[in-house]
Amino acid sequence: MSALRDLVLADGARWLAAGGLVIGFVFGAIAAATNFCTMGGISDIFNLGDWRRMRAWLLAAATALLGAQTLQWAGVVDLSRSMYLPSTFNWLGHIIGGLMFGFGMVFAGGCASRNLVRLGGGDLRALVTLILMGVFAYMSIGGILGPIRAALERATAIALPAPTQSLGDLLAPVLGQPSQAAGLMTAAVIVALAVAYCFASRAFRTSAVHVWSGIGVGLCAVAAWALTGLAFDEMDHRPVPPVSLTFVRPVGDALDWLQRFTAGPLPAFGVATVLGAILGAFATALVRGRFRVTGFAGPGDTLRNVMGAALMGIGGVMALGCTVGQGISGVSTLAAGSFLTFMAIALGGVFGVKALERWLTV
Repeated sequence: MSALRDLVLADGARWLAAGGLVIGFVFGAIAAATNFCTMGGISDIFNLGDWRRMRAWLLAAATALLGAQTLQWAGVVDLSRSMYLPSTFNWLGHIIGGLMFGFGMVFAGGCASRNLVRLGGGDLRALVTLILMGVFAYMSIGGILGPIRAALERATAIALPAPTQSLGDLLAPVLGQPSQAAGLMTAAVIVALAVAYCFASRAFRTSAVHVWSGIGVGLCAVAAWALTGLAFDEMDHRPVPPVSLTFVRPVGDALDWLQRFTAGPLPAFGVATVLGAILGAFATALVRGRFRVTGFAGPGDTLRNVMGAALMGIGGVMALGCTVGQGISGVSTLAAGSFLTFMAIALGGVFGVKALERWLTV
């Protein structure tokens, strides 16, 4: 393992750019080929009583959790360095941000990752949605909305008694085990329960496309943790913390990189995954003969997507991620905030589906 780490560290920036492009490509291809979509899963439940796509999301999270914890146990990645595991708990951001993101993704025709896939398939509505989402994300990070978001975080964040908000750290005193052992035990229980729930459904376990979409997306998140974990160099003048798949801020970063390419030709890992996801979806659409250039159906369709994009950009920053960034990558670190965001996004999606039904019937 040390030899592989030395190889990656010898040219970390290129490994992150190339690896991010490949991982993003595979993710985009899988999502496009299998129709992996959290918003679609919520819609399926309401309109068809079909839970298979929702179970695929849960299976992806369980796969990523198992893989990430295994990588940490093997010393490949130190998840405690990731953005998901601070020593504070921003409960308001996770709840409000998750609700906003979940609600917005319904109005925008899908979450951030789904819009990347739609763009790869020729949907120009997704292009507008992604641009606006990235702009609102940047406005919420350091722009005009940044001070408001930061003030809310400072006022509501809770200092934790544990080193991080990992369930392993939080439950270690209760279980009477070291943090790593408590984390592995907790992860094993969560994975077992999630897998049992998913495969308890005959409709799900006999649907290969849903099973493999969940496993495939989860493994993409694991591959991202492995690469960024190996590339982490604490001796660098600006160490880049390990990260996995997430698409709200990286979309904004991609817009920034496109405008400042000459200042830094190599894209960062997140930017590379965004570009890779679009290319993977594009290649899949071409192979399957499904590439179609489409646009907005009218002013109402435009307004819905604009509203959804704004909510996803602001909510994604407040919650530190999206359906993939928090619902899969964040959950894989056992961050308490990620589980809270996971539930808030799902609940926001439910509210969004009901609101969209009323909107369309007016």
